Amino acid sequence: MKKKLFTVFALSSSAAVITALINRIIKLKAVSKKLLLKQNSMCYKWRFGDVYYTKAGSGRPVLLIHDLNSSSSGYEWIQMVSFLQERYTVYTIDLLGCGRSEKVNMTYTNYLYVQLISDFIQSEIGHRTDVIVSGESASIVIMACGNNPDLFNRLMLINPLSIWEYSRIPGKFAKCYKMIVDIPILGTLLYQMAVSRQAIREEFIKEGFYDVHKIHSFWIDLYYESAHTGLWPKAVYASQKCNYTKCNIVNALRKINNSIYLVGGEKISHIKERLEEYKKYNPSVEIALVPETKSLLQLEAPDKLGDLIRTYFG
Repeated sequence: MKKKLFTVFALSSSAAVITALINRIIKLKAVSKKLLLKQNSMCYKWRFGDVYYTKAGSGRPVLLIHDLNSSSSGYEWIQMVSFLQERYTVYTIDLLGCGRSEKVNMTYTNYLYVQLISDFIQSEIGHRTDVIVSGESASIVIMACGNNPDLFNRLMLINPLSIWEYSRIPGKFAKCYKMIVDIPILGTLLYQMAVSRQAIREEFIKEGFYDVHKIHSFWIDLYYESAHTGLWPKAVYASQKCNYTKCNIVNALRKINNSIYLVGGEKISHIKERLEEYKKYNPSVEIALVPETKSLLQLEAPDKLGDLIRTYFG
């Protein structure tokens, strides 16, 4: 009996060591090109961790906020910065837990990011700011503007989630899944499978781009690196997948008096209906669709998005 137990223990220990080694190799390979480090950035010493951002151009400030997932970073705005810096002082931020910013082992919540954006505008920008935000991060800006409207000027939300999707809360399954992902070796392996280079490429093809020929391998490499950079890159993934980063935005949306522009990729299924839902709670919302694009329209059609920004922001 003791021999069998020893054999099981030895096999389990060996499997754990091998899995940990595999995890380490995957991480080292993912960050080997050091693409994120090639970007010139500044550091905001926030109370929950270092937050990296870029600043370019001159004029009225505009803050660009990337989608909220573990592979995203401020780099998704690189083509828009070139366009906007002629008229604006353009800030791009890597949200805490994403890109180059510090990746702390914690549960990331919507309110945490609301605090971050509000503090960042007050501390680093110091002026009422136009904000352009994509994907799930739109809820952060809506809640932050609802709490501190004087910090914000005009808002442009690109492909926000449906209001119903933002209202989802962590259930029993979600909490269990987060516990599994938080496990050091097994959870890390599951995370690395979820954000593998192939998985990111498939997401680009399925959801990100309408014209797949416009997908550059460099972007995939950069998203892949972003998903593996830092001490705890899986912390944001677990929090986001388990709905800790979501929040019911209805009340904040109703009371916002700022100009709000919703922009959607025309080829996203039911995108028009999704955006029209926002008008039920704030009739002043304006909606525009960008032809032949999906969720990453700022990479796929930066010229078309630039024309919309010029129309709405002047």
